[in-house]
Amino acid sequence: MVRLRRPPEWGVDPVPEPLRILRTFDLFVLWSSLGVGLLVLAAGTFLISAFGLTLGESIVIALAGSIVGSLMLAAAAHHGSRAGVPTMVSLRPILGRRGSYVPTAFNVFQLLGWAAFELLVMGLAAAALMGDVFGSATAAVFIPVFGAVVAALAVGGPLVVVRKWLERFAIWLVYASTIAIAVALALRAPDLGARLVPMSFVGATSLLLALDLVIAMPVSWWPLIADYNRFARTTRASFLGTSIGYTLSNTVFYVLGATLLAVGLALGEPDFVRVIGLLGLSAFPLLIILVDETDNAFANVYSTAVSMQNLAPKRRQIGFIVAATVLAMAAAFVLWGRGEEVGGGYEGFLFLIGGLFVPLLGVVVADSFVVRRGAYAPDDFADGAPGIRWPAFASWIPGAALYFVIVLFQIPIGATLPSFALAAGLHVALSKVEQAFARPTPSGAGGNP
Repeated sequence: MVRLRRPPEWGVDPVPEPLRILRTFDLFVLWSSLGVGLLVLAAGTFLISAFGLTLGESIVIALAGSIVGSLMLAAAAHHGSRAGVPTMVSLRPILGRRGSYVPTAFNVFQLLGWAAFELLVMGLAAAALMGDVFGSATAAVFIPVFGAVVAALAVGGPLVVVRKWLERFAIWLVYASTIAIAVALALRAPDLGARLVPMSFVGATSLLLALDLVIAMPVSWWPLIADYNRFARTTRASFLGTSIGYTLSNTVFYVLGATLLAVGLALGEPDFVRVIGLLGLSAFPLLIILVDETDNAFANVYSTAVSMQNLAPKRRQIGFIVAATVLAMAAAFVLWGRGEEVGGGYEGFLFLIGGLFVPLLGVVVADSFVVRRGAYAPDDFADGAPGIRWPAFASWIPGAALYFVIVLFQIPIGATLPSFALAAGLHVALSKVEQAFARPTPSGAGGNP
């Protein structure tokens, strides 16, 4: 008989030193892989369709937004990877132990949403590859199939996915298929200066909102980055592998998405997934991207389980993995039943994530690099954390409000950097106020000697 061993789990406790083995290259592979996906291609099409950018403008915006967002993403991992704890646990010294439950709830919501979108898009891509072999229900048939694959990867954990799946197999095929798509598109010589959807372009507002959309993609990953980078050998490996890997893949896939739509409009085919099949490459690139898409969904399901352990640290991870997979599949079926297409309905979801997590990242970076400068005791991530730290919330809330006001009223200043700066600046100032009130009264300056 075959004996099944219980898979190892790393919950809220710090990862032991012998298991902190991921090098810069390992993290480059992981984050360049997580920056790849059909949903990223879909977001790239929005640069053309929703904001009316030219291809030349899309390339500049994709590069600038990817650099800014990836640096923010890498910075978010700093103290969590150094302490060896997952992201939601790393927020305990900053927001307080009970305070960390608030972003944990938001994070679980966004992760389940992402997982649902991922399962839907994989189902739709599989239906396109299979020629709708089961009729209109083909995509729905594949949702539980991919759900089972994703759950199995999540049970295996980050080290298995990086070392056994990505580095040995998946990532090399992804790189090859990406190059093939890029070359095929370049041979069609699309016009970089043509404004294909001029009615969507409103000048600086379109450019800055497009920049916010690009930044929102890497920022959407920061609430779970330390779930993986806590296995890094050093904080330097964490920063370099993350920032370089994600900048590269996010830029390339936003640009490819925009270019696929531009070529598709010229061919009379607005569905970028089907445009890939019209490039003369057969189904190979789409199949490979679909294979790689599983690690994005894996990350969402695995990090849902890890985040839930911040709320219930004694519960086993595998139970949360199963529950997260079932909920994500149910949500994917709902999206499919509503007739959602690839990328449909999630532009607003990206901006919602940006509004919630960009200013919180400002608070985290300010606390980690300015207020406390990473000087957190091990107990700060456990029972030594205060219940709630009010400066963090008093900084996060105004930052989030500013982000949503800018986006909703389309104020031509961009939402990401102002909301990030406001939240960070407020946290530095309010932390000084907190420290002043907490400072003991000197003997003889009033009160009993």
